[in-house]
Amino acid sequence: MGTSCGIIGLPNVGKSTIFNALTGGHAPMAEYAFCTINPNHGVVTVPDQRLEILAELLSKKNPIPTRIDFMDVAGLIKGASKGEGLGNKFLDNIRTVDALIHIVRGFHNQDVVHPTGRINPLSDIEIINTELMLADMQVLEKAGDKTRKMAKSNDKELLKRLDHIDLLHEHLNHGKMLKTIEQSWDTQILLKELGLITHKPVLYIVNTDEDNVDSKIINQVEDYSRQTGSECLSIAGKIEEEISELSAAERSEYLKAMGIEHSGLEKLILKSYKLLNLITFYTLTTDLQAWTITAGTKAPQAAGEIHTDFEKGFIRAEVFHFNDIQTQGSEHKVRDCGLLRSEGKEYVVKDGDVIHFLFNV
Repeated sequence: MGTSCGIIGLPNVGKSTIFNALTGGHAPMAEYAFCTINPNHGVVTVPDQRLEILAELLSKKNPIPTRIDFMDVAGLIKGASKGEGLGNKFLDNIRTVDALIHIVRGFHNQDVVHPTGRINPLSDIEIINTELMLADMQVLEKAGDKTRKMAKSNDKELLKRLDHIDLLHEHLNHGKMLKTIEQSWDTQILLKELGLITHKPVLYIVNTDEDNVDSKIINQVEDYSRQTGSECLSIAGKIEEEISELSAAERSEYLKAMGIEHSGLEKLILKSYKLLNLITFYTLTTDLQAWTITAGTKAPQAAGEIHTDFEKGFIRAEVFHFNDIQTQGSEHKVRDCGLLRSEGKEYVVKDGDVIHFLFNV
């Protein structure tokens, strides 16, 4: 399973710069609003030291890492939910992503005009959130109208659906994002079905100056993210973009010389995994491959990430952990030490598991 993230924010906050830094892409940039018209897509392989170690221990060439799909969309302005700027197009583009990466301007550059005329991170966040909530309300209103017409026959299921739609709309009407509502199973289905945006987890990235970083702005966004159950990260977009253009060896040497443990991309991936409660497991039936799933996933559903037939015909899973083979040095010794386990349908996959699925279709 890959993970998809939509990069959002006001115009001129450095969204395309961050996108280029993360993906090594070449999204167009300019010092005016709406430089990005059509969404830019970039697929990034997730750096995984465990995968590299496994490849060496198991003599597997060209291991396949998991990935994150980034989408950089047009800047959002006040009134976007009513079609201002490129609002409607913007909103449609982010309805299917797993998480939102909200870029907040933390750099000072008089040549790059701020849409509101001044740098105020909390005000910027409020503008975006308001438009997202208004957009979700419009979707719920349309869904509610359609369901009411269909429910005139007093169909119990449709009336139940209408109650859930009204509940979500009322929550938004009180100025609350849908991710703060207590979710029943029916509500979760509705949120996904309608492509509602404000239930998605958010990672705030403060795009800072290369030097003279404004810690006040960073602290404001960090405090806000804690209060809203989100994650926060500060990145100097211009520096990260320059780093992304270096070769792997040059990048490693540069980071080491600067005393930086992780690049901006690596920090973002760590935050994203924490935000989405993700873990990684590995398979080596043919190729060595990494897979991303939500923590708490049971073995049959994890198998289903590889192929639906694996889940339908699941028999059992043969499992050992990355730590086991790292300690023992080979799969053969893992087996000899009795560290290879046979697990059934109720087994909850753990981060770092190496699994061989047995199935019958």
